[in-house]
Amino acid sequence: MAESLKLFILAGEPSGDRIAADLVARLRQRVSLTLTGVGGDELTAAGLASLYPMSDLAVMGISDVMRRLPLLLWRVEQTARAIRAGRPDIVVLVDAQDFSKLVGRRLKALGYGGTLILYVAPSVWARAPARAAKLKPLFDEVLAVLPFEPEVMRRLGGPPTSYVGHPALAESLHTVESADRGPLILLPGSREGELRRHLPLFRAVMAQLHDHPAIDGVIIPTLPSLAQRLRAAVADWPVAVTVVDTRAERRALYGRAIAALTVAGTATLELALARLPMVVTYVMDSHQARGFDKLGRPLISLPNIILDRSAVTELVQPRADADAVLARLRPLLDDKKARQDQIVAFGELAVLMDSGEAGFARQDPADRILSYWRGA
Repeated sequence: MAESLKLFILAGEPSGDRIAADLVARLRQRVSLTLTGVGGDELTAAGLASLYPMSDLAVMGISDVMRRLPLLLWRVEQTARAIRAGRPDIVVLVDAQDFSKLVGRRLKALGYGGTLILYVAPSVWARAPARAAKLKPLFDEVLAVLPFEPEVMRRLGGPPTSYVGHPALAESLHTVESADRGPLILLPGSREGELRRHLPLFRAVMAQLHDHPAIDGVIIPTLPSLAQRLRAAVADWPVAVTVVDTRAERRALYGRAIAALTVAGTATLELALARLPMVVTYVMDSHQARGFDKLGRPLISLPNIILDRSAVTELVQPRADADAVLARLRPLLDDKKARQDQIVAFGELAVLMDSGEAGFARQDPADRILSYWRGA
């Protein structure tokens, strides 16, 4: 009987959970797999019995981190001990950058010598470029989901980095013309802090926008684990909101929607690959806002970052301002050409994401993992 690859995989939030589940599916097409680690709905569906709830790691901003610091530090220790005791062939830590770095450091301190892969590169190109070189002693390789990241990591002295694309590429749509009318998609985030800051903002926006002639329904696609919470949150909104929680529903919805209002994050890349025009906003806590200003207020949405231009309207806010969001969303709904311009830009992005950049062609993440396994 063929030897089984013992894989420890950790995802710290829903976007990472999806990436991790995609990797597991790819590996299972090639080899027998013994799976341990930490994950959410998607990894659980793939057969993982999570070491602890993934939601323990889903924090954003210093205020969220400080509230959970003792638990997070214990989870670092628990994770490192489980890896050391389980002796997996390969460890893959997906995103959760600060947590993954702490786990890597703790493993090295414990004398762990196994293969350690970081899946999703840290945004060293946006802040703290010196962080790249500090990752080199911790990780054997970084798997990047953005096409320009391998060259950046090489230039900054980081670990070897390969471009592997993103699972959303498999669900790309090929819309060539914007609809005149359709559902408006709301994506208020998945972390507790994001929901706390953005749900009231989105409610206030919809109170003024619910009768716009281009909007045919308001829908929030979310995770099964968040669906009940969101249905309760929107029950008293001034407009009827439908919450859907399956990938099939989301894909069909993106194909007929008029536009989206979304927080910054991986969702912006998924929307762009679905050719769905959007306005991107983010309400930061005070610490995040100070850091954002210090960095010169860089682009925050992945389509803009990848294309290196403002193809999508962005609004970063130190405090929620519904009028400011409306001033950006209403023109997108009013102007079909504005939506069409985004769709054209998203086609350019899809080509780049599919192929990679010169010298760093897109690779299969399963190939990269198996290159470290003696049983391959």
